[in-house]
Amino acid sequence: MFKNKLFITAAVAFGLTGALSSCGTNDEHAEPPTKSAEELSYISDESPVKKATLDRAISPLFDDPAMGETRAFLIMHRGKIIAERYGEGYDQDTRFISWSMAKSITGALIGFLVSDGRLVLDDPAPVPAWQRPGDPRGEITLRQLIHMSSGLDHTEVSEEGGKTLFEADTQQMLFLSGSEDMAGYAEARPMEAEPGEKFEYSTATSVILSDIITRTLTKSTDPKTRRDVTMRFIRGRLLEPLGMDSTYPEFDADGTFIGGSILQATARDYAKFGEFLRNNGARKGAQHLPVSWVKFMKTSSENDPAYGGHIWLNKKRPDGRRQVLFPDNGPDTIFAALGHLGQQIIVSPDQRLTAVRLGKTQDDVIRPMSDQMGNIMALFPMEK
Repeated sequence: MFKNKLFITAAVAFGLTGALSSCGTNDEHAEPPTKSAEELSYISDESPVKKATLDRAISPLFDDPAMGETRAFLIMHRGKIIAERYGEGYDQDTRFISWSMAKSITGALIGFLVSDGRLVLDDPAPVPAWQRPGDPRGEITLRQLIHMSSGLDHTEVSEEGGKTLFEADTQQMLFLSGSEDMAGYAEARPMEAEPGEKFEYSTATSVILSDIITRTLTKSTDPKTRRDVTMRFIRGRLLEPLGMDSTYPEFDADGTFIGGSILQATARDYAKFGEFLRNNGARKGAQHLPVSWVKFMKTSSENDPAYGGHIWLNKKRPDGRRQVLFPDNGPDTIFAALGHLGQQIIVSPDQRLTAVRLGKTQDDVIRPMSDQMGNIMALFPMEK
């Protein structure tokens, strides 16, 4: 169940590496000391990149204060883990909060119901509160919700001259007035634009999709029934087929999966989800999610080239919008599930790579860390 303690993060101290000196001089270009085989043992012998080279690219994530605090890093190549490193106090069994990476999982879950014929992309979204005659929200389609272009008045973060941090809809919905019934809060917001007219990234939108998933599965309004039915669906269609045994979705008091931001999983489980999408919805030869849906997720939406079907793409965004990946340092086929404080699952099909970074880097200074992830991936050759 939804726990407030999930949202209280403590600052974690970490040491800075000392500057190298030689014969009383400070040489900024001095080569770093050679690391021992034991120090490089977190990198597999099967890595196509030399261990020392790959380590020099990964280490700043953990050692450079500009990167914030990295708690877990994992990279898979051709389906095998070739590097896995954890910060002090964390290991392969630690579950990390997803934050907005959960949105991409919600996008995949919607895909199962579309492929089952239970939902239709360009039909009006089946939200009962919007079905009253004359309600403009009744024109919002499922596609527009998935593309973050619903036109609903959802404010994700505080705005200069506008809503403060605690007035923004995300905080109100997750922690304050809307926390008991998050979908009810999100669905009650009025329109601020025509459906499909503009892009506005919104955690509340993903919670509406989570509610649609549950309403499609059951007509019950009992919170326990809603939660149990949704959990069976998530486990049966996604977690068990992918072997994501450590993954735990969180629910609000009304039994709605908090599919915009709150899911707990190990770094390895997050990597399994990335690999699932890299393989176009297949695992071990079995096609679980249709290739057409994964292709839809990876196709640019009309209002933002860098956003697809609830997933980020390695493409340049329109002027005035913050770049989120590294379009100048990698193929545009790269896509990613991204979350608050630098949670990242980055997938490069053309390099057969999936990389996971989990930790705590403030969103307004995330660029150095994100760029370093691009540098790491750029070490690997293109294979298609």
